[in-house]
Amino acid sequence: MEYIYAALVLHESDAEINEENLTNVLDAADAAVEESRVKALVAALEDVDIEEALEGAAFAPAAGAPTAGEEPSVEEQPEAEAEQEEEPEEEEEDEEEASGEGLGELFG
Repeated sequence: MEYIYAALVLHESDAEINEENLTNVLDAADAAVEESRVKALVAALEDVDIEEALEGAAFAPAAGAPTAGEEPSVEEQPEAEAEQEEEPEEEEEDEEEASGEGLGELFG
């Protein structure tokens, strides 16, 4: 995960995401650096619009979902639970696409 964070740090500072810069950030954080993982991440991020991926990863609360401190009525609870039981498989697929098509699997 630290490799992804390092890439995000470089992105936020408008620095090029390349092997040298990524290695420098990881070294500065006292993280163990594996050259193969650095190369794989740089290659995986080559064609990824990070800004677009970050925007797609920001989830808004579902319509009708209670906000913090607000309790759902008794009538709403069963329906919300039914929706949660049906959706997990779809959400997992969407999350993989939003995260750069499973980049986490490269480093897990």
